[in-house]
Amino acid sequence: MSGNLMKAVLFDRYGAPDVLYIGEVPRPEPAPGTALVRVAAFSVNGGETPWRAGDLRPFSGRKFPKRVGLDFTGEVVALGPPGKHLGVQPVAVGDRVWGVLGRTAGFGSAAEYVRVPIDRLGRVPEQVDLVAAAALPVATTAVTALFEKAALRPGERLLVRGAAGGVGYAAVQLGRARGAEVTAMARAANLEFVRGLGAEHLVDHRTVVPAELGRFDVILDTAGSEPWTYRRLLRPGGRMVTIAFDLARPVVSVGYLAASWVHGRGRVRFFSGNPNRKHLDDLARRVDGGELRPAVHAVFPLAETAAAHRALEAGGVQGKYVVRVD
Repeated sequence: MSGNLMKAVLFDRYGAPDVLYIGEVPRPEPAPGTALVRVAAFSVNGGETPWRAGDLRPFSGRKFPKRVGLDFTGEVVALGPPGKHLGVQPVAVGDRVWGVLGRTAGFGSAAEYVRVPIDRLGRVPEQVDLVAAAALPVATTAVTALFEKAALRPGERLLVRGAAGGVGYAAVQLGRARGAEVTAMARAANLEFVRGLGAEHLVDHRTVVPAELGRFDVILDTAGSEPWTYRRLLRPGGRMVTIAFDLARPVVSVGYLAASWVHGRGRVRFFSGNPNRKHLDDLARRVDGGELRPAVHAVFPLAETAAAHRALEAGGVQGKYVVRVD
C-alpha cells in the first residue's frame, strides 16, 4: 500500500452489512487546529446502520463510496499548526485520545487514521485500554441528556428505554451514581446485564404495559418509538429526552417531537450528541471517579466490520460492539 493511502471501511451502494468492504483512501494530513490520530478501535453505533442501509437517503445522497465509523480511540501521531483561537496545544504527539466525529464531518472513523479538530479530542483515562475505551465516547450523549438537558436530581425516578445499548448502558450507571431510582427497559435476555449496572427495576420491553409503570421524573428514550405513549408517564415537572426517532414512521415521530417542543414547554427534548473536549474530559473524570465503566459485548477485527453491523442489527447487544484496527 502506498505511503499516502490507508485502509478504510467503505460501501459503494446502500444495502445489508455485506455491502461494506475494506478499501484504500488517501490518508489525511493534519491541517491547522487538527490532529492526525492512528485509530486503535471504534464502535458500531445505531445511527450507522440506517445510513448504510439507505434509510437516510434524503440526507446521505447518492455520492459513493461512503464511509462508516463515528467514534474512535487512538494515538496522536501528528499535529497541525495551532488554530488561531487555540494557543497552547491541549494534546501532544503520543497522547492516547478518544472522540466522536462532528456533525459536519459525518462518518469515517472506521479507518487506520482520522483527522480531528483538536478541540474535539480528550485524553483516555490511564486505567482503560484503548479497545475497551472505544465503548465509551458516545456515553457523552447520556451525560448531556441526563445532566444538561434533563437536570436529573438525586432521588428522582428515571426510566431508561434501550437500557442495554450503547447510550442506555451508560445512562443506567450514571443515573445510579447520581442517586436516582433507575428503571431499565430492555429485552428479557439483557435484564440481568442492566441489573449489574445498577438498575433497581427491570422491564421487558416486549411485554411491558407502559401505563402500569407508574410515573417518572425523567425518561431517557434511546428507542424513539411511540414517544406520545411514554410522555404520558411523566410526573408534573417531568422531563423526557429522546435521542432517536421512529424510522418506520419518521414524519409522524419527528412531527410529534416538534409539536411537543412548541406546545409542551420543552418537556420532550430531542438532541443529537456532538461532544467537544469539555464533554470528553468530563467523561474521563466520571470514569476515573468510578461512576462509569465500559461494557464491550464483543470485539471484531477491522476486516469483519460487516459482521459487527450484522450483530448490532440482530439486536441483543449488551453495551457496545467494538472493532479493533490492527
